[in-house]
Amino acid sequence: MTGETLEFARLQFALTAGAHFLFVALTVGLATIVACMQTRATLTESAVHERMTRFWGQLYVINYAMGILTGLVMEFQFGLNWSGLTHFAGNVFGASLAMETLVAFFVESTFLGLWIFGWGRLNRWAHLGVIWVVTITAYLSAYWILVSNGFLQNPRGYHVVDGVLRLTDAAAVLTNPNSIVAFFHIIGGSLVTAGFFVAGVSAYQLMRRAVEEELFRRSLRIGVFLTVPALVSTVIAGGIQFAVVGGEQPMKLAVFGDVADEVAHLQAAMMAQFGPGDYVPDAGWVRTGGVLMLVFFALMFLFSCMNFLLALATPVVRRCWPWHLLLIAAIPVPFLTMLAGWVFRETGRQPWLVYGLLKTSDAISPIPEGQMRLSLIAFSMLFGVLILLNVWLLARAARHGPDSVLLGHPTSTQAPVSLPVTTF
Repeated sequence: MTGETLEFARLQFALTAGAHFLFVALTVGLATIVACMQTRATLTESAVHERMTRFWGQLYVINYAMGILTGLVMEFQFGLNWSGLTHFAGNVFGASLAMETLVAFFVESTFLGLWIFGWGRLNRWAHLGVIWVVTITAYLSAYWILVSNGFLQNPRGYHVVDGVLRLTDAAAVLTNPNSIVAFFHIIGGSLVTAGFFVAGVSAYQLMRRAVEEELFRRSLRIGVFLTVPALVSTVIAGGIQFAVVGGEQPMKLAVFGDVADEVAHLQAAMMAQFGPGDYVPDAGWVRTGGVLMLVFFALMFLFSCMNFLLALATPVVRRCWPWHLLLIAAIPVPFLTMLAGWVFRETGRQPWLVYGLLKTSDAISPIPEGQMRLSLIAFSMLFGVLILLNVWLLARAARHGPDSVLLGHPTSTQAPVSLPVTTF
């Protein structure tokens, strides 16, 4: 195996996992918003909240479906390229990956199908319960993924037998501080992502003088009012995570802070413990990812505080088109922030795939360089098409507005129900 083969495999996983992460970030946050909207509609029998649920629910379904496709493709290349990891650590972290598959591809997708096709067929309270099951399973799916990733970052609850890992303490794996703190950090970031998305799409419709002005005025406020507490919770979890990482992976923070003496000391200590080698991660990737994450967060927080104040004034919400343009332009920022944080988290672990136990270079499958290059090109093109298709479908559905929503649309045999409109 050549060095280029390893770099191609790493780049392929980075592109596929990063692309899939974009779908997950919006899916988890948007599911929460839709569930809350439907709860309000069910409790108050509000027609406008029912239409909000259907409109944002259709966007959620589109993004969820594309996320499933990218997840399947990512797992396929994961199994092909990293057989060394599966052989060495599959007995431990493979169980949580299997649980995530059961939750996401069976429980969550089954109840999502019930929710999609249950409009007008299920009791309204049962239908509300279904969307909350979908939301909770989305959170559980994220948790199980982070259990697996947390083990790679900070191995716990294992014993080495005949050169492979064996699980000895499931509780230690499930309560890994690296996983738990990262889970709350990701959930906060997902809510921020969904809040910016809902506010931006609503601003677009208001700028176009949409017929459903009340719907998008309420939606814009929901998106704006959500982002401030979500950002606060995200930064709190992020601060705790820095402390956790500092104890588990001091090299990552030393490289990020450009503390040369500490880096040299840690390099010498790791050489003494693990033998000759370069144990310093790529400083460019670590610092760039960390700095962009912090800068984007600061910009989002200042922007969200301004949005919070502006959203209190109804005339501004309805007709302030310069603000609407800013909200539309800000939609990609949370996605970029989460990607930057992911780059910081993952590249800072190198050269380890399982920290302190298995190097990345020892985990790759014995695949020729030419095949790996071809695989990289094929997967990159496929994911590029899926991302563009998802953006096009979301933009199309968002542009057409609630009138074109098929989700929950009454059939010709069902008379539409007139419900009272409540105030926000």
